[in-house]
Amino acid sequence: MSCKDFLSLPFYDQLRALYMEGTFVVAIRYYKYKVNLYLMKDYYIEVFYNHKEDRIDKIDLFDGSSTRTKFYADQVKLPAGLL
Repeated sequence: MSCKDFLSLPFYDQLRALYMEGTFVVAIRYYKYKVNLYLMKDYYIEVFYNHKEDRIDKIDLFDGSSTRTKFYADQVKLPAGLL
């Protein structure tokens, strides 16, 4: 599934695609969220889980220029194109 196709899916279909086709990479704590990073073929997706509310607030394409990149890089080796 292409990135464009994934992002055009409804929320629950995105979740299904992540769990069926994606590969979990790492989880970080970021403010009030536990953020799970998934690899989907050739792009990364972040899932923002609000543990206090017990809900997923957001699913989004990973932005390599984000301040979260450092947190991921401290735990796993990410491809150079993401850093």
